[in-house]
Formats: sequence, C-alpha cells, structure tokens
Amino acid sequence: MKPAKAQVELAESPLPRTPGTSLHRQLFVVLRDEIVRGVYSASGLLPKEESLCERFGVSRITVRRALADLAAQGLVERRHGRGTFVLQDRLPLVRARPTLSLIDSLRQTASETQVQVLRVERVEAPSDVAALLQLAPGEKAVHALRLRSMNGTPVMLSDAWVPERLGKQVTATTLRKQALYEILMAQGVKFGRVIQEITAELSDPVRAKLMQTEVGAPLLKIVRVLHDPAARPVQYITVTMTPERSRILMDIPGETVNTLSAGQFVHEVTG
Repeated sequence: MKPAKAQVELAESPLPRTPGTSLHRQLFVVLRDEIVRGVYSASGLLPKEESLCERFGVSRITVRRALADLAAQGLVERRHGRGTFVLQDRLPLVRARPTLSLIDSLRQTASETQVQVLRVERVEAPSDVAALLQLAPGEKAVHALRLRSMNGTPVMLSDAWVPERLGKQVTATTLRKQALYEILMAQGVKFGRVIQEITAELSDPVRAKLMQTEVGAPLLKIVRVLHDPAARPVQYITVTMTPERSRILMDIPGETVNTLSAGQFVHEVTG
C-alpha cells in the first residue's frame, strides 16, 4: 500500500465573476486563508504564478496583484527567480485563547485602539433598533458612530444606539475621552445578558472608505444587544471589521455548551 501524500492537494476552483468584487481581492483572501492555516508551511513556497492562473482561472496580472497585496501585508516575500515564500515569523503560530470577560474585553479594545468620533446625534432609531431597545413610539435615542484604529490602520467601525434617558452624558467630547460602556457605567448602568449575532456583509462605498478596503470586500459584522441585570435593553451596537485584520475568539464553558450561549446556526432560505 502506498503511503498517503503529506502535501495538501488543492483542487482547481475558478473564482466567480461577481460584479463589484475584484478578482485579485478574492484571490488574496483565499491565499491569505491558506497561508494562515499552514497549507504552505512544509516548504514555505507558494505555487508558481502559472499554477495559480490555472487553478483559479485568472490572468497573470490578477495573480501578481494578489501576491503584491500579500507582500504588502507582510505575509510573503517575493524572491527574484525563486518564487513567493511565506514569512513564517510574521504568522501567528498559536491562536490566543480568550480569557477576558465582556467588560475586560471592551476595556482592552479601548486601551489598544485610537478612537475617531464620526457622529453623535439624538434622533429616532430605525424601527428594528427601536424594537430591540423597547423604545416607545417617538422616543429618541443617542446614536454614536466611531472608528477605532491601531497604528493608523482602521480595525473597527462601531455603530451604537442607547436610549436617550441613559445617553445624556454621551457626547462627541466624552466619547473621545471614554469608551461608551465606561460612560454608561459611570451613570450606574450595570450589564447583564448579552445577545450577539455574527454575520458577514460586503463593504459599500462608505464603509470601504472608512475601513480602507475595497468596495465589495467581505466584512465581519457583529450585532450586540446589551441588557442590564433586570433584562432591560441598554445598548444596541453593530461592530464591523475586516477579516484581514481581525477575528472573533470565544471560549464556551462546558456547563453552557448545551445552551444558546454556545451559539446557534440560523438559516434563512426563501423560495
């Protein structure tokens, strides 16, 4: 019996010609994922340009643009006459284990990033947000849009809504000095139950500009509804991130693995 091959066999998979989504960005995402998963760790050498063209059904120009983006991210090094090599010292060897509580996680995010307050207003919330915050008809809410960056690179776009009765101290000035959760806690708000939904979406022109990515690029979208200990909703927030720079870590205790705390797959199929 012949021994199984050690290398990973990669099947040909032409990239879809999706309007608004560039082929080189799609190829960049696929190759980046394979690099992070260690597909090329044995030799460190990526397939030749000709092989990538054949595998994905794209032109050499598309392949070169994708490889250039990988090099710009510090993931690979292109060596003249030898090929493109993975820079092993730039990759995370072990995934960090999440050990922080919600508040500690928020505190760490606030301390590690620089905030730009884009908008603070007191308006009626959209109907879906108003329903989740249990706002009365005509009741206003405080809307805060912020962009968080690390070393000048955008990593999080936060779009938050708070009932007006709890957001009296929420202004552009206070948000430049304190995170939103800190402002709420200073008013005596305590956090209890959190409902969270994780989805994906394509970046529109506005988000693409703010997140410094391409229109149509994939984005991670996290929606959270935070409640107080009495189960009253106190904040609705949408966080948008790029999978190129961010990921979501969860640590589910064994005693909650058979509860909704472990998450649930929800499918919405029409037709």
